[in-house]
Amino acid sequence: MAKAAGMTSARFLQLLQAHTESFAAAVATNEGDWIIKGFIDVYQRIYTISVDTKIVSKVLELLLFPMFVEFAKQHKLKIELSPHQNFYPDLTFVDKKSGSKFAVDVKSTYRVDVENVNGMTLGAFTGYFRNRDSNKNTLYPYGDYQGHFVLGVIYSKADGVIDERKQYALKDIKKIPSVIRDFEFFAQPKYRIAADRPGSGNTKNIGSATKIAQLVKGGGVFAKLGEAVYDDFWMYYLTKDMAKALDIERPYINLKTYLEYKQRGMDALRKYAKEISALEGGTKEGDEE
Repeated sequence: MAKAAGMTSARFLQLLQAHTESFAAAVATNEGDWIIKGFIDVYQRIYTISVDTKIVSKVLELLLFPMFVEFAKQHKLKIELSPHQNFYPDLTFVDKKSGSKFAVDVKSTYRVDVENVNGMTLGAFTGYFRNRDSNKNTLYPYGDYQGHFVLGVIYSKADGVIDERKQYALKDIKKIPSVIRDFEFFAQPKYRIAADRPGSGNTKNIGSATKIAQLVKGGGVFAKLGEAVYDDFWMYYLTKDMAKALDIERPYINLKTYLEYKQRGMDALRKYAKEISALEGGTKEGDEE
């Protein structure tokens, strides 16, 4: 009897998307408020949690971890965590049958209005992203993963100003306001929600779509273009500082100029297609000056 095939990226995504439907119940009350009220010390004093996105993301990740464990158990996957905070990805799922690996990053962002969010950073476009056989800052080399996914969390900030310096007694926990509420979860391949600009400023992180519909449905600018175009665009993208350090002009800054850049190269190559095809060989590795 032939051995059954292992899990595919498409199947993994389908299962993960189905599982996200139950995530809201794990982090919010029936009224939609975050169940986390703050930090508590040994004297049972509670300090209101900050709305800092990094803190919110980490606490959400901790809250959701038991559900990820259950997800892995249900679908015969092994779950592995990154050994360090700045390693990629947040979660690695390994198919016990085939050994196929799937990377999942937990990302969160807040609404700025009913249609838009502040945006997320989707990981570096240098380092392990470009050197896909490297173990630097990643649990496994980027190229070892069958698929790269984002478990996204969209939320709203609480109305009014939260006094982060205020302390509460344990008996007053119901009086403590939740700093965030109204959660919406989604799961998508990373390339389908990526933007053609860095996350912020001159950072070396990939930015995301900011339209809620594009995030939830996976309808970013690379969605129809495919992962190969996404990979090529970001593997050779240069920030201003990167181009300056190389003393060159930036080849492109967005998808429109990327197309123009690629088109110029193809037009030049087509003129000499016969000459290039007639070449018997080329410079071998190690022959460069």
